[in-house]
Amino acid sequence: MTTLEGKTLFITGASRGIGRAIALRAARDGANVAIVAKSGVPNPKLPGTIHTVAAEVEAAGGRALPIQCDIREETQVEAAVAATVERFGGIDILVNNASAIWLRGTLDTPIKRFDLMHQVNARGTFLCSQLCLPHLLKADNPHILTLAPPLSLDPKWWAPHLGYTLAKMGMSLVTLGLAEEFGPQGVAVNALWPRTVIATDAINMIPGVDPAQCRKPEIVADAAHAILVRRAVDYYGHFLIDDDVLLAAGVTDFDQYAVQPGQRLLPDLFLEGGMHA
Repeated sequence: MTTLEGKTLFITGASRGIGRAIALRAARDGANVAIVAKSGVPNPKLPGTIHTVAAEVEAAGGRALPIQCDIREETQVEAAVAATVERFGGIDILVNNASAIWLRGTLDTPIKRFDLMHQVNARGTFLCSQLCLPHLLKADNPHILTLAPPLSLDPKWWAPHLGYTLAKMGMSLVTLGLAEEFGPQGVAVNALWPRTVIATDAINMIPGVDPAQCRKPEIVADAAHAILVRRAVDYYGHFLIDDDVLLAAGVTDFDQYAVQPGQRLLPDLFLEGGMHA
């Protein structure tokens, strides 16, 4: 399979950044996309809503269903899944992209912020997966793809921002468990993480990051596409890096993804040579 034509994707955090880019890449194939995010009305600080992305998806050749949903709320996720199935007849792919970030030390992490990260990241990934799986198990080529890093117990990733690392590695652990539980049943459960920092609104949370040293969200979207068109059977439990996936798919021009070609790129968190390494 080389296309997502006719496939139905349920993408969390799809109103901007990487989630939006994955939605638009799938739309170019003629996919159905449930755009699941909290952003139902414009925010002066953050561009993009579920409605603006839905319009972009339709313009790109896909079919869109914008759904305002806080993935911390079980009833809202249940309603979002039900609406997607009612509109498109099923769910083929879940992309767990929604994530909360707070890169501060333990004494500078309010417990409300800690709770938010855990409710959105690990718990949200578990909940969305749990509620989509009954439909994925009926699909022809089902995938769960979570934007989460390779598992690491290296203390250098835990000391600077323990709350965030715990929540993000929680997403990785959910991936590990789901892969072993549902991979043998034919669901491709994998994680994807960028090699470099990606120029999204989240970089505003990272002090000292120059967007010129980042790559565009499209590199993650193209890597996700290369994963999601693969045959799902026996393809699970992988912690994939975006440019490795694209290299294996034959991509050689990575300048196209640079915000400013020629600039030294900042490695992302949780990878060797990355920030705080």
